[in-house]
Amino acid sequence: MLVHLVVIPGSGTRSWTVLGDDDVPVVPVDRFLAYLTDIGRSPNTVKAYSHDLKDYREFLGFRSLDWREARLEDIGEFAAWLQLPPAGRSGEVAVLPSVTAEVSASTVNRKLAAVSAFYAHQARNGADVGDPLAVWRAGGRGGWKPFLHHISKDRPCRGRAISLKIPKKLPRILTAAETQAVLDACTRLRDRFFFALLHETGCRAGEVLGLRHEDIAAAESEITIVSRENANGARAKSGGRTVPVDPELIRLYADYLHEEYGSTDSDYVFVSIWAEPKGQAWSYQAAYDLVLRLRARTGIAFDPHWFRRSAATRWLRDGVSIEVVSKLLGHSSVTTTSSIYGHLTAADARAALEKAGWLTGREVTW
Repeated sequence: MLVHLVVIPGSGTRSWTVLGDDDVPVVPVDRFLAYLTDIGRSPNTVKAYSHDLKDYREFLGFRSLDWREARLEDIGEFAAWLQLPPAGRSGEVAVLPSVTAEVSASTVNRKLAAVSAFYAHQARNGADVGDPLAVWRAGGRGGWKPFLHHISKDRPCRGRAISLKIPKKLPRILTAAETQAVLDACTRLRDRFFFALLHETGCRAGEVLGLRHEDIAAAESEITIVSRENANGARAKSGGRTVPVDPELIRLYADYLHEEYGSTDSDYVFVSIWAEPKGQAWSYQAAYDLVLRLRARTGIAFDPHWFRRSAATRWLRDGVSIEVVSKLLGHSSVTTTSSIYGHLTAADARAALEKAGWLTGREVTW
């Protein structure tokens, strides 16, 4: 079974499908993935769902189950199966309870969400199946309530029957020294500008890869993120926004254009300059290949999203209001920003207490 890239004729839109052992698309899965593409889901989301459903089909095949006959107990076994190493999944070896899970709880939950969405789609299109993961609960007390909750508070709400508990941990961010090490390990201005942009703006890698020259206002020292279709498949996950930047970043952009970009004929800021085809918009894979090289040079096992986390954490620690941070990150609500990035370490708590005078002056002694 194989996940395969699909390019839609005419539009050039990228999608994904799952091929069976006979190298033919698995029809129910293929239709579901095509539906996700049609409603504008990110190609990365469709790709992730295709891998999730490939895993599910492999599990069903190993259990000799038809997807229409799977029940909640089978989904529970699937969640446990996902956490086994490859040899354990195939039944070649017995796996001891002490063995570390192959995938994290959050990854398992994402795969379960993909399976649930697949079944819901099939049911809406007339298949005689239910969603084995869906459970209906009466509205409870406490917690977040949606707008106009009082009108429908007695109606049952759809929930998930299986969801692994995810241990809470602080997101990994880059220190100033680590960021500097990554930048200094770049041997080309294009690469240095790429990571400097991530650091300065908190943008996603896809948003930066989709930048056009018209999106950079040099005089105003501003970068505008625009939601549009891009030839390299890069995508702005949220709506458009404008992020102010330091003039030094604009100077680095100018140096990159003058010394490396030269007469390259392209609307895109980040393009292939030394590799073929020259002038083509820089791809996710090319950017990630650079990340792998920089990991080897610096010894820092980072990925591009760490720059976004680091920017958000830095802004919040420096006293930037969460409303402004939310706008800079392109979040739809402050709640999203707070839940993801509003974390405090013991050092943050100490700094806040010291600033308030709690750890320096005392009205009561002991």
